[in-house]
Amino acid sequence: MNANHMTIGFIGLGLIGGSIAKTIRRIHPDSIIYGFDTDIDSLKMAKEDGTLTQYFETLDPTFSSCDIIFLCAPVSNNIEYLKELKGIISESCLLTDVGSVKEPIQSAIKELGMESNFIGGHPMVGSEKSGYAHANDHLLENAYYFLTPSERTLFQLTTKFSSFIQGLGALAVSLKPEEHDFITAAISHVPHIVAAELVHLVRRADRNNGMLKQLAAGGFKDITRIASSSPVMWEQICENNSSNIKTLLTSMIHDLQEVIDQLDKENGAYVNEYFKEAGDYRNSVPDHSIGLFDKVHKLYVHIPDQPGTIATVASLLAFNNISLKNIGIIYNREFEEGVLEIVLYDEESCQKGAQVLEERNYMVHIR
Repeated sequence: MNANHMTIGFIGLGLIGGSIAKTIRRIHPDSIIYGFDTDIDSLKMAKEDGTLTQYFETLDPTFSSCDIIFLCAPVSNNIEYLKELKGIISESCLLTDVGSVKEPIQSAIKELGMESNFIGGHPMVGSEKSGYAHANDHLLENAYYFLTPSERTLFQLTTKFSSFIQGLGALAVSLKPEEHDFITAAISHVPHIVAAELVHLVRRADRNNGMLKQLAAGGFKDITRIASSSPVMWEQICENNSSNIKTLLTSMIHDLQEVIDQLDKENGAYVNEYFKEAGDYRNSVPDHSIGLFDKVHKLYVHIPDQPGTIATVASLLAFNNISLKNIGIIYNREFEEGVLEIVLYDEESCQKGAQVLEERNYMVHIR
């Protein structure tokens, strides 16, 4: 598949769809890219920045010329769009989606008799932010990209599409739909629920003076960052993958009850082993590829409590062309090293920033 000579359509142009479209535009600048979304502002933005060749406010017959169509709307919306697309697309058009649950759309594809045209897709990238305004053309780099072809999808089509995805910088992995849904429930869906529940736990425990909220900056806010994801999107995900989510949550509740029982018995050895096993497994997880949560690039810098110190650090980084995503003081330092937290856009900026500050004798920790 040579995207420079292809016409590609996007149904939905949010964070994921927008990022894929931007990546295609960067790598294959001569490709024709059409977009449809209910958010007209996103379409206009994508047209103005050069990502889209043309946009449509309805599923226009022009999409019949597409070689590939990416379905990037919520799952239930994608299924409805499929019914319209069936009467529009050509026989050779490849349909693919980007949803994190596969069973519902695979079933709809089968029911509509569109299996030979469809390869399920799921880029394992994300952000607590949503919408085209937060899309970027490097989001896919080194990220796993799950492909779930149907039983009737031609092997050569899957191979070509896999090569196309890898050409965008992602790592294509083929899975059965049911395998995909269990994996994403374990490493994404349940963690999002747990993060949300941790926030609810603190919210319910907070007193009228809001002391817990003030002290929750730093470690707590970082580990619950994904709780800020789109509620609409997560409502659909939980509904569509409820079976796997319930199975894993039930297992987790059982394990937490065991922790409570061992605490009642004052079994310190159990608690020690509990954390040791968790730490060992976590440390064995590779860092070289991007997962479902966007990696955070942070520096922690020890600075003296003097006026103008933060401005000095920010100026040093700016002078060396290092852009800051965020900067602020960490007041709760129970889990953090350093007092000034600097959030950067990528690993290269993080390494360069650390070098610049260390050369000025700042004590810096990279996360």
